[in-house]
Amino acid sequence: MTQQEQKDHGALRVTATQAAAHVDPARLLHAIAALARFGARDDGGVDRPALSGRDLDARRYLIERAHALGCTVTTDHCANLFIRCAGTEDLPPVMTGSHADTQPSGGKLDGCYGVLAGLECIEALNDAGIRTRRPLDVVVWTNEEGTRFQPGAMGSSAFVEPALIDRYRAVSDASGVTLADALSAHSDAFPSLATRNETQAAHAFIELHIEQGPQLEIAGRPLGIVSGIQGVRWYAVTCTGVAAHAGTTPMPARRDAMTLAIDVRADIDAFAKALGQHDTRVTFGRWSVVPNSINTIASSVTFTVDFRHPDEAVLAAFDQQIAQCAARPDVMLEALFSHEPVGFDAALLTRLGEAADALEAPTLTLTSGAFHDAMYLAQHCPTAMLFVPSRDGISHNPLEHTDDDHLVLGTRALAHCLATLCNEP
Repeated sequence: MTQQEQKDHGALRVTATQAAAHVDPARLLHAIAALARFGARDDGGVDRPALSGRDLDARRYLIERAHALGCTVTTDHCANLFIRCAGTEDLPPVMTGSHADTQPSGGKLDGCYGVLAGLECIEALNDAGIRTRRPLDVVVWTNEEGTRFQPGAMGSSAFVEPALIDRYRAVSDASGVTLADALSAHSDAFPSLATRNETQAAHAFIELHIEQGPQLEIAGRPLGIVSGIQGVRWYAVTCTGVAAHAGTTPMPARRDAMTLAIDVRADIDAFAKALGQHDTRVTFGRWSVVPNSINTIASSVTFTVDFRHPDEAVLAAFDQQIAQCAARPDVMLEALFSHEPVGFDAALLTRLGEAADALEAPTLTLTSGAFHDAMYLAQHCPTAMLFVPSRDGISHNPLEHTDDDHLVLGTRALAHCLATLCNEP
């Protein structure tokens, strides 16, 4: 490194440290409480479906705050919001953010924390008098949760792969409202929003999120550097039998679909755990029994399998073994969904580590067990994630909680990292 490069690197560290120091804890926590009012539940949770009236009100609050910060706000074909803090040069932006829609009985942090932390980083840059070379975009991705419209992560996936929007627009919610209808309502609500017009990929994307699991709390670490997101396989297994009277049919004469299903489930559970060892996550979450009568032998049982693992080879081996398991008589297998593991950018992971070191914050490197918008952004630009702890590992629940100190520390680490990335050539 030349003397000039050393000088520039030192100046960059100072700028990043200033940005982190200007994060205002009270302002961040107030913003979290303010956004939680839109769709607030009596039990302290939040119910804010994507593109609902409550979500539009929340978006209005975010847009007004962005304009007060001197930012511009644009949207796109899937109603994603892009809040831009301009840079001094016309370069591809650094992006951060997450989503603002929630589960029906969700908490106030899932997704929302990443959006509000991004806005607080802009506040911190303004307070510190820092102008970065690159623009900084805080993004609000549409319908990450997938509770109103399926699949989830519509906004981020359609951003990366625009052709998906043609299929998404026809999807309906439980009331028969299509995504196309909801997108029109969004346009009507915000007629002055310009359409985003970017031709180049972003310079980087960093998503700050609560962990939604217990690993950081168990390890006693305040920050998690997320190396990637594990892959998943979803299957439906249907076992067929013959309905018959529970009191008159001898056990040897029965073709009991439930007995068969329990046996198949045990086999899948055994080989799934053997394949994946401690990294395996296998769940049999949904069961449907026909005729579902207390005194009738089941004629059909369908159950779902959710298998997750960070290793592509293990996922492929699981596919082979479950196919063999389903080859027996009276068993049918249907593949519902699959996604390969996602590895995050090594250079960005280093940047996050540097930010944590600058703040003297211990970290844990881990793989995300949940899906996030970053899973799709990794196909668009260098991407990484940062986690803060979840108390008792609880999320998608009104009891979802992260200590205030951890929320502030995560935002300071994000500000440090973003200030560094936004000043890269």
